[in-house]
Amino acid sequence: MTLAVGLVGAGYFAQFHAEAWARLPGARLAAVCDTDRAKAEATSARHGGAAFDDLAAMLAAVPLDILDIAAPPPAHAPTIRAAIAAGIRTVICQKPFCGGLAAAEAITAEAEAAKLRLIVHENFRFQPWYREIARLLAVGAIGQPFQISFRLRPGDGQGPGAYLDRQPYFQTMPRFLVHETAVHQLDVFRFLFGMPDAVFADLRRLNPAIAGEDAGVIILRYGDGRRALFDGNRLVDHAAANPRLTMGELLAEGTEGTLRLDGAGRLWLRARGAVGERDHAYHLPSQGYGGDCVFALQRHVVTHLTEGTGIENTAREYLATMRLVEACYASAQEGRWIAL
Repeated sequence: MTLAVGLVGAGYFAQFHAEAWARLPGARLAAVCDTDRAKAEATSARHGGAAFDDLAAMLAAVPLDILDIAAPPPAHAPTIRAAIAAGIRTVICQKPFCGGLAAAEAITAEAEAAKLRLIVHENFRFQPWYREIARLLAVGAIGQPFQISFRLRPGDGQGPGAYLDRQPYFQTMPRFLVHETAVHQLDVFRFLFGMPDAVFADLRRLNPAIAGEDAGVIILRYGDGRRALFDGNRLVDHAAANPRLTMGELLAEGTEGTLRLDGAGRLWLRARGAVGERDHAYHLPSQGYGGDCVFALQRHVVTHLTEGTGIENTAREYLATMRLVEACYASAQEGRWIAL
């Protein structure tokens, strides 16, 4: 069985969606739609599928099993409603999902009422290093975890030209660091540690050329004493040939040692009392975006549809991550812990 996929959006990040669909067994890119027809045609020529500049025309002309939305947030809800009307059963939607919590809650309820399978394309939890970190934590590689921390350091946020080469809309977003970037790590923390009991955030803007915050510290508090720490600064880089591969460095600490992720995607284990670390070998793909996490997420969905396996990142489940984002902004504004 080969699933027909329609891709909505042919901008910067949509290229990673299209490339992954083109090499994913069990799926084929059947159609691409973008309001800029030239972009749709360029994506179609490179990765397959018919090109459209009108969503209604695409849905009427091409039978689809999956609609993959890689368009900007204002297009999310209308596109999902169009999919419901067209009888499509599965939709994958990029983040920031519908642009905010209220709109996301509303469209999630509409999708559930229509029995539409709605999945959010939150791909960081599918990065291979986080899948392996989750496995290592589960088997007790560092004993009982105390804390996990991530230092976001992509180094792309300095000066008046920050972000203009790839995603210029970053400059005008009133909510930036948490809404657009830290949301990935908050979802990873949920994947690794579960939902926290409370959150505290201290956010700030360092680059006057942008509208939103670009640096900050977020602490997640768990009832059993564990903590998760996000320390983000988009102006500073870290030691990596490609600072955007992992976007930073992670350290997990436990009763029996530590586990570290470096900027090359390598994992390092150190036993309690030891002076040196040892390289932990695991499968690390070299193609695609961010350890091929886009491909991994799309494969996860296809496997769910064709083999009946479990599914992560449903819209209903993802609302918990979005509530974490809102709690971060409330904490920063009010200067206090926000209970969840």
